[in-house]
Amino acid sequence: MYTWLIPVAVAAIAAVVAYAVYRSKITAAQTLIDQERAGNEQLKGELHEQAEVERRELKLAAREEAHKLREQVENEMRVQREELDKTKRRLEEREDRLERLTTELDNRAKNQRNREKEIEQQRERIGELVVEQERELQRVSGLTRQEARDTLLTQVEEDITQDANQLIRQTIAKAEEEANRKANEIIALAIQRCAVDHTAESTVSVVPLPSDDMKGRIIGREGRNIRAFEQATGIDLIVDDTPEAVVLSGFDPVRREIARMALEQLISDGRIHPGRIEECVERCREEIEEKMKAAGEQATFETGVSGLHPELVRLLGKLHFRTSYGQNVLKHSIEVAHLAGTMAGECGARVAIARRAGLLHDIGKAVDYERDGSHALIGMEICRSRQEPDAVANAVGAHHEENPMESVEAFLVQASDAISAARPGARRETLESYLKRLEGLEGIAKSFSGVEKCYAIQAGRELRVMVKPEQVDDRAAHGLAKQMAERIQSEMEYPGQIRVTVIREKRAVEYAQ
Repeated sequence: MYTWLIPVAVAAIAAVVAYAVYRSKITAAQTLIDQERAGNEQLKGELHEQAEVERRELKLAAREEAHKLREQVENEMRVQREELDKTKRRLEEREDRLERLTTELDNRAKNQRNREKEIEQQRERIGELVVEQERELQRVSGLTRQEARDTLLTQVEEDITQDANQLIRQTIAKAEEEANRKANEIIALAIQRCAVDHTAESTVSVVPLPSDDMKGRIIGREGRNIRAFEQATGIDLIVDDTPEAVVLSGFDPVRREIARMALEQLISDGRIHPGRIEECVERCREEIEEKMKAAGEQATFETGVSGLHPELVRLLGKLHFRTSYGQNVLKHSIEVAHLAGTMAGECGARVAIARRAGLLHDIGKAVDYERDGSHALIGMEICRSRQEPDAVANAVGAHHEENPMESVEAFLVQASDAISAARPGARRETLESYLKRLEGLEGIAKSFSGVEKCYAIQAGRELRVMVKPEQVDDRAAHGLAKQMAERIQSEMEYPGQIRVTVIREKRAVEYAQ
């Protein structure tokens, strides 16, 4: 009869359990919400602390940056103060020199006035002597007044002339002494301001190799690669027992630099064959042309010379690879420009003309192996053809006294050239004589018609000549080699023997498209 109570009881128990579970979940959820709120508060506190730390770090960084900027500004101000102090000292020195010169001129003028007074007194005394002598002559000799007067005037004229000549000689000697002293001061000042170091340049370049196995690849099968390299560059490639290195030897620094760059590219690329060699050499020639242009522009910037013709700038850059008695010609020209400009400023001459002529005075050395004549006269012609001022062209052509000097700037350029060349270690005679012999060999070869390129290699023991195949045939090539050998034998002095090799190569090239 109470069986219905069981389901009711079960339902009641289930409801109680469900309510308990529901309450536990609500309690757990509330706990999670409270924990999350506490965590957010904690995170907010941490973020606030982190922001405060970053704010303090930024503040410290700003302070450090401000300190660095202040130190930088202070350093710049200190440098400027030092420069101002130097300028002030130079001005004070010049003022002292001017004061000394003014004092000397005043003293000289005072001495001149005193001398004039002495001469005037002498004249008065001579007048009195004339009167006395006239009377005495009239009494003793019985001469007439006119005769006695003529005799006395002749004697007085001789005395005055002698005194005047003596005064003139003294004045000239003193002026020469003062001029020499002033010139020595100007030269010493110019040398002091333009003191530079010199390094004698060599005729060899050493190219490092990754390993000795590379030497065989450079030589190639039956020497094919090394022959192609020497023919394309005109430089002697020496492969000896030196570990992991080969030597490039040649007197022409431009060709030697092209050969060095090309060989380094070939070694880096790893593909070494005649076709690749010619490609690399041609590309390096173009790069050297760009370097010459950049070197010329840098030289004009350093010397403050503007408005040069682009061809003159290129020729100046070419001098970067030219040496004279072991001295780099471009560096020498820059130094001469600075020296000439400094001395012109001290002498009151035209500074811009002197500096310009000093920079261009050896421009003829860039092409002297292509033209007949001295480099000074060639340089003068180049300057005139590029519309340079007449004073500049004259200074260039006269710095070796091959032309008469027409301006003060020409003398200053000549003196600056001598000063630069005479510095200790600037030039080396033996190297230049060796280079002149190699240049002479190539000059003889270039004088023959039909010659395209010629290279003096093997330290001058071999002359390799490439001829134009359309102008020189195989039979004429033999005769050309004999004629060159005869001219070398008759016109040059050299130890041992020189081998003349004439190469005639005909290529036919077509492109498949």
